[in-house]
Amino acid sequence: MPLSLPMSWRRSLPPLALLTLACATQAQAADAAASLTALHASDDGSLVIDPRARVAWARCVEGMRWNGRTCAGVARQLTYGEAQALVRQRGQADGVRWRLPRVNELRRLVDRKAEPPTVDTQLFPGAPRDWHWTGTASVNTSAVNPYAYGTVQRGGAGESGVSAQQAWAVDMASGEARGDVGRGSRLPVRLLRPAP
Repeated sequence: MPLSLPMSWRRSLPPLALLTLACATQAQAADAAASLTALHASDDGSLVIDPRARVAWARCVEGMRWNGRTCAGVARQLTYGEAQALVRQRGQADGVRWRLPRVNELRRLVDRKAEPPTVDTQLFPGAPRDWHWTGTASVNTSAVNPYAYGTVQRGGAGESGVSAQQAWAVDMASGEARGDVGRGSRLPVRLLRPAP
């Protein structure tokens, strides 16, 4: 960040003073940038705000509630269809556009440099270290031979019936993501919404 002082001031200050001012300005800019990317709890503690992505995470997974100190209760295990229905119900009840996170958004919560990898337990207390549903669409891009016996037997014209039964999930213990998780599997859900 360039030093913005009037030219007459720059000429009158010794070089060491100019260097000190420049370093202080750069430090302030770095502090401002760090605070812009750091996740932090909302004033009431029920949300975790991500200023960079402009989203707010539910501090607790569905089934658990923020009690002022921690997330209490038991995490609900939902199928993919139940998770989607929950998003609609919660949006109507709260009047806020809640949604399932995308794969990259959910993976960002996992600190993969930590040993073992984990989410920040101060921001997300009681977070299950399990696979969580995402809202990322599962698209099967593998080539299918429409003349293969299996495809003809299914009556398909090259599409994959399996991809419609699968969805993406993220392992909150490692940050690994998979797009082949059966939609009937029961997984925890952490919702997010636009930042307030």
